[in-house]
This record gives sequence, C-alpha cells and structure tokens, in this order.
Amino acid sequence: MEEIEFYLAHAKETMDKTVSHTSVELSKIRAGKATPNMLDGLEVEYYGTMTPINQVAGISTPDARTLSVKPWEKNMIAEIERAIINSDLGLNPQNDGELIRINIPPLTEERRKQLVKQAKSEVENGKISVRNIRKDTNESLRKLLKEGASEDMVKGAEDDVQKLTDDHVKKIDDILLLKEQDIMTI
Repeated sequence: MEEIEFYLAHAKETMDKTVSHTSVELSKIRAGKATPNMLDGLEVEYYGTMTPINQVAGISTPDARTLSVKPWEKNMIAEIERAIINSDLGLNPQNDGELIRINIPPLTEERRKQLVKQAKSEVENGKISVRNIRKDTNESLRKLLKEGASEDMVKGAEDDVQKLTDDHVKKIDDILLLKEQDIMTI
C-alpha cells in the first residue's frame, strides 16, 4: 500500500536528518583541537546585517592549537574580535591589525568531562527526536488501520519503523562514541 510506503520513507528521511543534525551539533563541541567550525554560529554585524563570521573572513588552522581569522575587509577585524570575546566559547583572540589569532588552550580533565556531558545531552535530544518520529509514524499507521488497511500490513510497517528507530539510535550512539574518544584524547 503506497500510503504505508510514504510514511516509512518519510520516517527514514526525517530520522536521517535528525542524525545529521545531531552530528553537526556535536561537531560544535570543541575537543581541544582547533577547527574552523568552532566559530560556526558566531555572527558579526556586516553593513547592518548579522552575518556568520565565515562569510566575512577566512578561518584556518595553522596548527592543532591555533585558529587564524583573516577578515576580507580590515574594518571588520574589531567587530570579529568583539564577537569572539562576547561568545560563550571562552576564547581569547589576539589582534595584530591584519588577522586575529586564537590560541586554543589544552582542556583540563574537568572540562573534558563537562564536554562529554554536553555531548551526551545533545545525543539524548537526538534520540528523543528519533523516538518522537517513531511515535508520530506509528500513529499515522494506526489511522490507516481505521481507514481499512490490513492489520498485517500495518503491523509489518510498525516493525519496520522500529527497525529504522533502532538503526538511527545506534548511528547516534556511534557518533557519540567517536566524539567521546575525541574529547578524552589528550
């Protein structure tokens, strides 16, 4: 029945997006190494519009502990520096007039444990989203049952939804495992 196929395809697509979103959120948690995406989400005012830093400057990592931010327009350097200082990243930028250097301090054991907790919280949000998608899909399937779909087909589809849920929860757990290793590696 094509309605069942539609619901299954929609559930898979939405769960895939949830896994991707969780992965992106985890990539924002710094693991002691400098990465250009650490500054994702920071915005500066650029000609009256809030604009992501990576659209007004080149961000690179000359080494594992340093970020380099080179604005495409020199007048943006103070604005970018202010955005980094005011962010909750805890970074201390140094402006030499041409570019901004940010030294990434090594993480303490306590800070590593906080970051792992933060990562686990983000992962739990992803799992909750996947389970909510399962619940919504199963409710839609049960409505089909009331509309005359065969009980066997709906039951089979619910089993498929559970398999999808299990697969996606495992993917999210695997992403967490990698992130935990990344954070705890000194």
